[in-house]
Amino acid sequence: MNRTAAQIIESFKPALIQIATPFSTGTGFLCRENGIIITNEHVVRGNKEVVVEGKLHPRQVSKVLFTDPKFDIAFLSADNIDAGIPDVSWGIEKVVQEGDTVLAMGHPFGLKFTSTQGIVSNAVHKINDISYIQHDASLNPGNSGGPLVSAEGEIIGINTFILNNAENMGFSLPIRYVLPALNDYKNHEGETAVRCTSCQNVVFESQGSSGYCPNCGSAIVLPGKLDNYETSGIPKTLEDILVKLGFDVQLARVGPNNWEIDNGSATVSISYYERSGLIIGDVYLCSLPKTAIQPIYTYLLKQNYEIEGLSFSLNGQDIVLSLLIYDKYLRVDTGSRLISELLRQADYFDDILVKEYEAVWKENR
Repeated sequence: MNRTAAQIIESFKPALIQIATPFSTGTGFLCRENGIIITNEHVVRGNKEVVVEGKLHPRQVSKVLFTDPKFDIAFLSADNIDAGIPDVSWGIEKVVQEGDTVLAMGHPFGLKFTSTQGIVSNAVHKINDISYIQHDASLNPGNSGGPLVSAEGEIIGINTFILNNAENMGFSLPIRYVLPALNDYKNHEGETAVRCTSCQNVVFESQGSSGYCPNCGSAIVLPGKLDNYETSGIPKTLEDILVKLGFDVQLARVGPNNWEIDNGSATVSISYYERSGLIIGDVYLCSLPKTAIQPIYTYLLKQNYEIEGLSFSLNGQDIVLSLLIYDKYLRVDTGSRLISELLRQADYFDDILVKEYEAVWKENR
């Protein structure tokens, strides 16, 4: 039975995983049969653990199990897979041709889910002896590691890279490169491994951790032997503040100089802009009512005059409460007090805005 693009997209949403490291964000997808998350190696490079989250997959720390630098493939641990998440369908027998319709799915720029449709322009684009599927489905930073899906709803590739300054020119690694890696890693559940770029053999941690391939002697880096990431400078101070406030720093990291913490029904996003020296904490409270907007505008403007250190703004229909700190004034004690106040006021104001001014709760409540 043929499915529409909308039906295919909806069926993939539960399997899509957002990946965050201290250096970048990306996408992966769950493979229930193997109990892992599949993504690009460059998304998780330099990390032994990353943060993952999906529609039916709660935010948690995931172990980097396998990396293949040559083909840009990585496997992550996938604990507590929800029974409602369907297994992926592989387009193993699919012959990709120019003109085929494809869907690229992922989490660009840290968004929760996006899908773009395009056409295959070159089914066999060779780069360094590796064939890629070239297509014009829009890819953005954060799409890397997500699936490229055929019109039949089968995964035919992994979205891998785009060309800078080239409009809608994306490249996806064909799925035929991924399946051998799955077979090579099979029966080694939980053990970290890396494919040697010289001899192409997979080296498992149990075979030794000398930093050299036991087959050919080339240097290798097992993900399990990497050091844990440690921050410094202003990011270190911000993470010390989060620890003092009782939050899990590792789970809070959602990209370079970005953190996200859940406080009751509210989610607080903290970003550090090194060039300007600004630290901004944002809480999206609720949305404007459809009618009688004047009273809520008046209330928000009045609060901006009265509350100290915080300010209200609008992002579209969303009401945002923000905190701004200059990095040269950041200290653990003062930062803890200011962020605590942001959390307290967010909890206070969202109730007032909804109950007294008919604002609308956010959908993720």
